[in-house]
Amino acid sequence: MANQVTGFTRIYKAAGYSIKGITAAWKHEAAFRQEAIVVVPAILLAFYLDVSSIERILMVGALILVLVVELLNSAVEAAIDRIGSEIHPLSGRAKDMGSAAVSITIGFALFTWAVILVPHWL
Repeated sequence: MANQVTGFTRIYKAAGYSIKGITAAWKHEAAFRQEAIVVVPAILLAFYLDVSSIERILMVGALILVLVVELLNSAVEAAIDRIGSEIHPLSGRAKDMGSAAVSITIGFALFTWAVILVPHWL
């Protein structure tokens, strides 16, 4: 029984940390806010469109992936900024790679939506 209480406590604390992370991203990261402002209505649109369940899952999943990668990119940037403010090539490379990951993910989301929706429009 003690293990169950510990497990529930851990899950409860983990949920709290997740909420703090999303709140921090919303408060401190303009890119996260901009992407969320696009993603939330797009998710609602995905449920309105006449597509199959699998297509809807792919469309929503691609959008959620954009937010996940943005959160990871923001975490990398925050950690690098915490280390120091001096310019270092490895810090720049890490930040650039995080940005590239976000860009690739946005491209993937656009590609996914296009592949699914274009045949419906033609």
